[in-house]
Amino acid sequence: MFEITDFQKIGIGLTGFGVFFLFLGVVFIFDKGLLALGNILFLCGLAFVIGLERTFRFFFQRHKIRGSVAFFGGIFIVLFGFPVVGMIIEMYGFVVLFSGFLPVAANFLRRIPVIGTILNLPILNRVLSLAEQPTN
Repeated sequence: MFEITDFQKIGIGLTGFGVFFLFLGVVFIFDKGLLALGNILFLCGLAFVIGLERTFRFFFQRHKIRGSVAFFGGIFIVLFGFPVVGMIIEMYGFVVLFSGFLPVAANFLRRIPVIGTILNLPILNRVLSLAEQPTN
C-alpha cells in the first residue's frame, strides 16, 4: 500500500470541488462564474495530486498538444464570456487528453457494486466496449 501525502489529500479535495462546480455551472445554464471556478479548482487539484512538474509534462507532451490547446482554449473562452462554446471546446480537449485513461476508469467503475451493475446493462456495456477499442 502506498501513503497519500497531505498535498495529495488537498489535491483530491480541490479536484472534487472543481468537478462539483463544473457540474453546478452546467446545471445553472452555463453560469460563467461557476464554470471558471470549477476549471481553476480542477487544474489546481490536479497539480496538487500529481505535482506541478508532472502536470506540465502531462499537458505539454508532443502528441497531446491538440488536446491541451483545446482544453486551455476552452477555459479562456469561458473566462471571456462565452461559456457554451468554451465548454464544448474544453470537452473536446478533455476527451483527447484523457482518452487513454477512460478505459481504465471504466473497468474500475465496473467493479463497484451498484455502479458496475448499471454499467453492465446491455446498452451501456456496448457503448463502453466501443470506447475501449483502440482506434488507428
